[in-house]
Amino acid sequence: MTATALTPATRTLTWCVHVLVVGLLALTAGRAVVDSRPHAGAVIAVAAACGLVYAAGPFLPRISRSRRAAAVWLTAVVAMWLMLLVLSADAVWVAFPLYFLQLHLLSRRGGLAAVVITAAAAIAGFGAHQSSVSPAMAIGPALGAAVSIAVVWGYQALYRESEHRRKLIDELIAARTDLATAQHTAGVLAERERLAREIHDTLAQGLSSIQLLLRAAERALPSTPQKATRYVEQARQAAVDNLAEARRFVAALAPLALEDTALTGALERLCATTSARHRLTARFHLTGEPRPLPTEHEAALLRIVQSALANTVRHAEATTADVTLSYLGDHVAVDIIDNGHGFDPHRLPAPDAQNGGFGMPAMRARVLALGGTLTVESAPGHGTALAAQLPLASPADNSVEANS
Repeated sequence: MTATALTPATRTLTWCVHVLVVGLLALTAGRAVVDSRPHAGAVIAVAAACGLVYAAGPFLPRISRSRRAAAVWLTAVVAMWLMLLVLSADAVWVAFPLYFLQLHLLSRRGGLAAVVITAAAAIAGFGAHQSSVSPAMAIGPALGAAVSIAVVWGYQALYRESEHRRKLIDELIAARTDLATAQHTAGVLAERERLAREIHDTLAQGLSSIQLLLRAAERALPSTPQKATRYVEQARQAAVDNLAEARRFVAALAPLALEDTALTGALERLCATTSARHRLTARFHLTGEPRPLPTEHEAALLRIVQSALANTVRHAEATTADVTLSYLGDHVAVDIIDNGHGFDPHRLPAPDAQNGGFGMPAMRARVLALGGTLTVESAPGHGTALAAQLPLASPADNSVEANS
């Protein structure tokens, strides 16, 4: 492209140049007629021919796309103008719009050379029509050339700066769009991880408990129907509890067990419920003075104990489990110890949809999200001890205190 893309401002300036060229040609022809100059007819004819050659330019698309085509067209226009300048001194004024055309359509160096040549021709042509030559004759064309160069080059510099800023704005908008997309993706992944943990610690564990209770009821039938009925009732209650939990974590609320009691009562009730529904004696112990905890801390600790007890029931074949909640100064901790057959913590199976294995990663993710630690000690045949510890000040609070 030889010219920058047209904007409303440049389009207006282009029309002004067209009007100026036509007006100056008409002025030259009109003064030749009014003053009854000897070559008036020739002046009118050459002015009209120059106007026609000039008018052909805007209708030729190649002129706006090719500098070579633009140079050929400008050469024809300047040639017609020189013929008119030979006939009339008034044609010198046509040099001024020609400066703008040359600077706009030609390269920077080529446009500058064309302007200098055009200014020299205007000065020489105007001087040829005068009886005497003076420095004042060169001031007008030379000053007009200088002003044209300053205006066009200044506009081109402003246009380049504007284009640079436009590109920066486009890049900023694109970066902001990418950032919004990344934040949305991160939010989706975080919500997906949250739902996965909640489903594992509530629905999955609840369904597992219901399955164990129904199997116990099946074994109790038909010899001890009363015992089977009690198992079925416990399974029904487990289904009701888990349905309520599902509705609440979809709404991102606190666990149902924490709705009307503190963490201490929720853990005590969880141990009692587990002992009533399964062949496991779960005992709750409290160490230290209970204090109010953030909701996310209470929910995380409750979910960790739920998951740990569910794993004990399903895999450990334990008969006892001790849950200890400890308030330790600036930390709160929960320990779950059972007398099951244990396992090797370093050889845990990879999580999969059929065999599970999501409990330990989910517990670890909960603890790490709150700036805590999770420790698991176990060995085949020696039971399992799991300890989760959380700081009472959240990571955000700690960063604020560090910066203050």
